[in-house]
Order: sequence, then structure tokens, then C-alpha cells
Amino acid sequence: MTSDPCARLLAPPPSLPVAAHLDEVRAALPLAVVSAPPGTGKTTLIPPLVACALTEGVRGGTDAGGSRPGRVLVIQPRRVAARAAARRLAELFGEPVGASAGYSVRGDSQVSRETRIEMITPGIAVRRLQSDPELRGIGALIFDEVHERHLDADLALALALEARAAFRPDLLLVAMSATVESQRTAALLEAGAAAPGEAPRIVDIPGVLHPLTLRYAPPGRGEEPLGTISRDGALGVRREFLAHVARVVERAFREVELGDILVFLPGVREVEHVVGLLGHLPARVAPLHGSLTGAQQDAALREVTGTRSIIVTTAIAESSLTVPGVRIVVDSGLSREPRTDYASGISGLVTVLESQAAGIQRGGRAGRLGPGTVYRVMSEATWARLSERSTPEIYTADLTDFLLQAAVWGAPEGRGLALLDPPPQPAVAAGMRTLTALGCVVAEQSAGVDAANGGTLGTETHGSAVTGESTGVERAWQVTDLARTLAPLPVSTRLGRSLLETTPRLGAGTAAQIVAALAESPRLPGADLARWPIAVSSAWARQAQRLEKLARRALGDAVAAGSGQHESGQSGSGKSGSGAAIRGKTDTAGSGTTGPAGSGKPSRAARSDDALALVTAWAYPDLLARAVDSTSGRYLLANGSGAVLPQGSPLLGTPWLAVAEVSASQGRADALIRAAVPADEELARQAGRGLITTGTAITYRKGRLRARETTRLGAIELSGRELERLPRGAATAWVSAAASSGTLPLEFTAGAQALRERLAFLHTVLGEPWPDMSETALRQRIDELAGPELAALARGGTWGNLGAGNIERLLPWPEATHLDELAPASLTIPTGEQRTIHYEGGRPTVRLRVQEAFGWTKTPRLAGGRIPVTLELLSPAARPVAITDDLESFWAGPYAQVRAEMRGRYPRHPWPENGATASPTKRARPRRPGQSR
Repeated sequence: MTSDPCARLLAPPPSLPVAAHLDEVRAALPLAVVSAPPGTGKTTLIPPLVACALTEGVRGGTDAGGSRPGRVLVIQPRRVAARAAARRLAELFGEPVGASAGYSVRGDSQVSRETRIEMITPGIAVRRLQSDPELRGIGALIFDEVHERHLDADLALALALEARAAFRPDLLLVAMSATVESQRTAALLEAGAAAPGEAPRIVDIPGVLHPLTLRYAPPGRGEEPLGTISRDGALGVRREFLAHVARVVERAFREVELGDILVFLPGVREVEHVVGLLGHLPARVAPLHGSLTGAQQDAALREVTGTRSIIVTTAIAESSLTVPGVRIVVDSGLSREPRTDYASGISGLVTVLESQAAGIQRGGRAGRLGPGTVYRVMSEATWARLSERSTPEIYTADLTDFLLQAAVWGAPEGRGLALLDPPPQPAVAAGMRTLTALGCVVAEQSAGVDAANGGTLGTETHGSAVTGESTGVERAWQVTDLARTLAPLPVSTRLGRSLLETTPRLGAGTAAQIVAALAESPRLPGADLARWPIAVSSAWARQAQRLEKLARRALGDAVAAGSGQHESGQSGSGKSGSGAAIRGKTDTAGSGTTGPAGSGKPSRAARSDDALALVTAWAYPDLLARAVDSTSGRYLLANGSGAVLPQGSPLLGTPWLAVAEVSASQGRADALIRAAVPADEELARQAGRGLITTGTAITYRKGRLRARETTRLGAIELSGRELERLPRGAATAWVSAAASSGTLPLEFTAGAQALRERLAFLHTVLGEPWPDMSETALRQRIDELAGPELAALARGGTWGNLGAGNIERLLPWPEATHLDELAPASLTIPTGEQRTIHYEGGRPTVRLRVQEAFGWTKTPRLAGGRIPVTLELLSPAARPVAITDDLESFWAGPYAQVRAEMRGRYPRHPWPENGATASPTKRARPRRPGQSR
């Protein structure tokens, strides 16, 4: 018998659906796409198969020492899945976790020199590729559950394809999915192939899912899932709906007596609430979510004999890992997905209805062991209206961290990366603005904009700004040393930057503790971070110790000790090559000011409000807030959004806040502040220095320009003064932009408007060269239309109505000499008088009384005879009685009815039987003596 545990496992393999297709997968190497439903065993058997292929020398090289085949890295979408998959393989190998099969997730790793298969998360995969694109010692990469389309997983696959093409053409690469989108995935792999003509092979493995009984359990009136859950308008999952979910679970527990129950809810709060509601049932009720420790997650997944289990979980149990004993699924129909409002800068997780694909995958958990039952907590009609597939995170998430990694890799804005879907341009622009403000990238070419129109994350000092907007031209970006230092850190770009910037003042231990705590995304009653106990879990303590160690490596022990004399900009962010020092292997040991390992006790300094404000402000400079109305709790954020504190918050009246989290609020334009701590202007200026602009704001009021010199922190005005004289250059630029964009009003005298309408008529009927008179077209020719007037306005003059002379500047020559012939301002009516032709609406119209039109049989025509004049015929009281552009027809027909109705009402005015032959008149017959008025 072979000593190779992978070979032993496959000879023969366990009875799983994928086992019959292992030879197909083996033949598809080195580049393969495996499509198989959940529960087929692909995560269990394909990694050992690939490891055996490496052992037999198919491809993939050897480990770092050159004596053993390279390691197989399996990228799992979630930490709990990575641990569970490693544990399952270790059990099948008959070995402890960390021997032949191990895992590495944030803050936890069990691997050894003997490890052949290592389960890792996408974030760790990205950092390993960044630190070693050649992947020394790695023989194969397997991307599991690529259909889930997590942002880190998309990025890790893109980097892996580039690294394979550039450095490791021998690397085996397998993409595994539970959906039928294998063709798209294969096309992506082919585009990033290591050699011309190398094409991935697709292996489709059918699933063997047992029959499922579907039962729908919609909530009743008043139990709708989503709504306002607090007096402040916060949106979330309503308690009434969660109570309904708990009742459905109880019903399932009674109706189906065989098997454990898996309950899907969108988030931790909902999981814990429902767990509390189910405590009276005679069953083991266990939560399962990402905030639990690895040991707690393992315990939830462990099968218990002698009693039924109810596992209440978030989406982490949708795929990848098998929950033993489950024959019943209760699906709330809700999921939590990232959303970003690029206009307001608000980003975070939002509760939404699941997609049908997610619902099918959740329900499939009940059919892995035998016939199962799925309770969908919705109606069949609601199910039919669900979207078919979930939206990939690249379309909805904040891309700041993604763009940092892409820029450090050498693909700023993600350009050139092999991605299934390109990132949306507004999201890229917002992310690059954030990276600019954090000091991670610098635009080598950027256009200046008016400081008054800035106030958004990404402005630089001295009044210039980086907008990051698409101009059709690729912008060159310079990646800073700070960015290279931040890329390997296992926290967000914001928190990593704060860790490095605040460590010199606070010490590495204190800064790390607060950063680790903020990473937990605290939401507190009253939004007061200062009332938070900081220590949230043993996982927090391990992460704090790890971050402390990384900060010391990046900055050096002397700086990391904390002098208390932190100077802005003098942190280790400027150290060349400091990122390389971080990219080595780390562990969970800590030192310095952090409490004892696993104690969960923060240092005294970490409890300081000043320390908390410092770390928060450096992490979220765009969320720095100044009070607008101290009584209402309304604030202006540096990103330009309005925000309010929760009712009764102890922070009410605080002039400045360092805000860690905001969210949308039902029925309000302003965001709701979820977590904040008091700050002051000095701290705001220091932490938000990348947002500070000094420039001249030009405004238009009552026909004149006003100039105000301002210093702003984003949208927040720190200081300002009115200028007596307009700065010529700034005023000219403002006038030019405002006149073209519509900020400056275009208004005309009556004569100018009449001429404008005549020319608009000719442009519509005859086209060029008669000019377009629409406002859009006039603004495009604003310099021709009003050049001297605009110049006068920029010099301090007034701006008023434009006259006919302005319109005449646009007349074409020599055609203009025919203007009065083609579109005259007036025409002569039969009485010999001139009447104005009204051209509004493009229909030339003349208004006159019926008696004034007598004898007029031929309708006048304009534009060289092309368009008849419309005659609006009036009663003696000047009220319309007929409209015609054919006088001959009018006299022959409709006039008889007009005469019959009007002659009795106006007996003193002539109403001859034949108006076509009568003489025109504007007079009435004299009133006879005794005739009433």
C-alpha cells in the first residue's frame, strides 16, 4: 500500500458522484474547468487527484526545496469552508489537520512542511501572489466555487492567470463551479493561457440530488421581512419576520421527523435573534456565522448523535462545506450583499431578496443525504419574481481594496486584468479618489478643477483635484510606498493606513487593538464608539496581536513603540520597500502593549477617546463630520453627504466627529451615523490632510459674480473670506464653464426672443445654414453669442438679458439678407395694417378678427412658400372662434357656422353671407338710439 495519503484516498475513491469522472478531470489538466453541483464531492476528491498528478510528475514543479511535488492551493470563498474542507480531507487521510491537508485563513493557520493540500481564502491568495508571483513551491491552484463571484476571488483568479502566463506555465490551474457558466470561465482561462493555443478543457459532472419537497410559508400582514427597525429610520430585517421564521422552523421540526434543520438568514444579528427564539425546542440549536471563532464554527458543523440539531446560519453554509445530517432547509429568502452609493460615499452590506440561484443552492443542502424538504419563507409568486442570478460583487462593492491590490500588481484601475466582468467606471473613479486621498496613488496627469466644486474624496492640496472620472484617455498612476506597505496587511486599505499612521503616536499595540476592533464594524446604540468595550472576542485579541507584529515589521520597533510626538506624514509610509518586510510568514504571537495572548483585554490607552478618534479619523477621513445644526444632530461629512445622529445620542451637540460607519436611512436624504467618536478640527486637519484644498470659490448672484477664498476639508469649509476683486483667471474660467454647462442663465429680451423663434423656424424647415436656436446649441456657441458680455461679467460687470443684437451675431451670410422674405416679423392683413407673426412652437401664427380677414382668400405662405401661416380668427371680443391655414376652405365651409353663432351675439358687426367677397373692416356699425349695450 502506498504511503501517499492522496493516492490511498483515490484507490478506490469514496462513493461520491465526482468519483466516476476523475479520469476526465485528470485528462483535462493542466488547465481545467469543472462544473458540478454542490454535494458531488469535487472539493473532497479533486484536490487529492491534482496532488497525485503532481506526484507523478505531470506538471507543476516541486516544492521550494526541490525534493517534493509542489503544494496544491485550494482557494475557498470563506474561512469556515476552508477549515471544514481541510478537516474533512484530514479525516479521510486519517491524519490530523495540518499534516497532509491544512488551511490558512485570517488569524489562523494549520500547515506544516508535510502539507500537500492547503485550503486558503481569496484574500490570502491575493497577498501570496503579490509577495511571490512565481509561487515558488506551489504546483497547482484550484479555485473552488468561482460562480459565487466574490471580489477577492475574481481578483485572485486574474492575478493567478497573469502569474502563470508570465512565470509559471507549468502551474496546474483548475476552476470549479456549481453552475453552468463553465463556458464563460473557460473563455477567461483561455484568454489568460500561458501559451498560444492552450485551451482549457471543460468537465461537466452531473449531480445526484435526492428528491426535494418544496413548501412555501409566506409571512402574513405585518410580518414583511424588510422595513424600518428603529426610530431613526434604520432599515433592516423586522423582528416580526424573524418571529415568523422561528415559527416555520418549529413547524418543520414537527412535520418532518427525520434529519437536522439548516436555517438560512442574512446576517449575524438575525441568526442570534432566531437562535434565542428556538431555545425551547428539544434540539441542539447552534449558530453558524463568520464572527464565531474557528472552534465554535467547527462545533456547529460537528454531527451530534442522539439528538436533532438546528443550525441557524448565514450564507457561509450555502456552498463549499457540507453540514452533516441535514434533511430540512428553512430559507428566509434574504441575503446580504455589498452596495455602494458613489454619490454619497455610503457603502456597506445591504439586505436584499436572494436570487433564485442562491435559493436553489440553499435548498439543495436538504437533498445531499436522501429525500429532503425545503421551506421557503415566501410565496410562490415572490419566488417567481426573484432575479435568476446574484449580482457579482464587482458591480456592487466598494472597489478601494480591489484597486489597491490591482495598482500594486501593476494594473492601475484594474486595466488589463482577466476578469469575467469589468469593474464599472463610476466605482473605479470613486475607488481611485479614495486611494488618492489616502496617499496610496498619485495621478501623474490630472486636470485642475475649481476648489468650490471639489469637496470630494480625492482632492489634493493647493486647489487641484483628482477626479478619477473617465475621459476616454488612460490616466497614468504612480503607486506610493505606502500602498506597497498596505497591500500585504490583512485589513482594509483604510484600516491599514490608519494602523501605520497612528502607531508612531499611540504605539503599535494600542493602534492594533483599535484597528482590530473597528474591523468588526461596530454598530452601537446612540452611535457612541467611546462607550464600546473594544474587546469583542478572542478572535479580536489574536488579530490585534498579529497587526501589532506587522506594524512593528513595517515601521521598526523604535517607531512602533510610540513617542507620543507623531508628526503628520512621518510614518513608515514613506519607507522604500517596507512592503517587502511584511510579506513573510506571520503568526499570532504578539508583544508590546497588547494584553496577554487570548486575554481579550485591551490596553488602557486603547480605551482613550483620543486614541479611538485618532485611529478612526485616519481610517475614514472622508467621513470626518462637522455639525451643521447642533440641536438636530445633523452633520456635513467631508465627502459632501449629510448625516444625522440617532435620536438621543450622547454625541448630540459635538462640533466634530470621527465617523466609522454610516448607513442609509428610510425616508431621509441624510445618512444615519452608526458609529462615531468626538474629534476636533486639529485632528480633522491632520487626518484629512489629503482632502484639504485652498482655492477661490466663484458664485453667481443677482447678475454679478462674487468671489470667496476658502479652505476646505472635502466639502467642509474650514475658513473663508469674501474677496473685493475678482481673480481674473478664476472668474474667466468659471464664466466659461458656467455659460457652457447651464449654471449661468440665458435670458433674452422680447425682441431677441422673437428673432430667436424666427430663426428656429427656418432651422426646422430649411436646416443649415440657418442656426439651431435650442439652448444646448446656443451654449455650444456661447462665445459667438455673448463673448463681450461674458468678458465684462468676468471683469466684475453685470449679466442681463441678451438682446436681438446677440442673436444677429449668429446669422449666416449671405443667407441673412433673405430673413425678412423667408420669415418676416409681420405681415399686412386686408385692412392694410401690420400684424406680428408669432413663431413660438415652430408654427407661424397671426391673430386677427374675422371682419379684418374679409376678402382674404389666399393664405400667406412662408419659407419660400413651404409653410402656410396659421390664422387665429377672433370674435369682436378677441376670443378665438376658428383656426385655419386654408382661407378658401374656411369661407366655403366653417364660416357659415361661425356666422350663425356670432351674428346674434354681436349684431353691430358685419356678418356677410360670403366673407370671401366682403370688404374687410375693423369698425362696428353705430349704435341706434335706444339700442342696448
